[in-house]
Amino acid sequence: MTSTHSPQVTAAELPELIASFYRETLGDDRLDTSSDFFEAGGDSLSAFQITARLQQAVGVEVPVALVFTYPSPEDLAMVVIADAGLS
Repeated sequence: MTSTHSPQVTAAELPELIASFYRETLGDDRLDTSSDFFEAGGDSLSAFQITARLQQAVGVEVPVALVFTYPSPEDLAMVVIADAGLS
């Protein structure tokens, strides 16, 4: 991941923030931090939308492939936290 600017979110806030991106992008208010991107109806376009918003929030480039590899907000958050060095 490549840094784009300073992060605007902490590691503790990240799973819920990603879940909110899932809810807004996929149009389902029931999604939470353990929801699965694919089971919620996610596709490549929604994955790009989520990673674009995530990049703005954390200040690092987030490859769209991470959404496919780590489909829940909590799993995705753990990888982004580790790669971005969030605390």
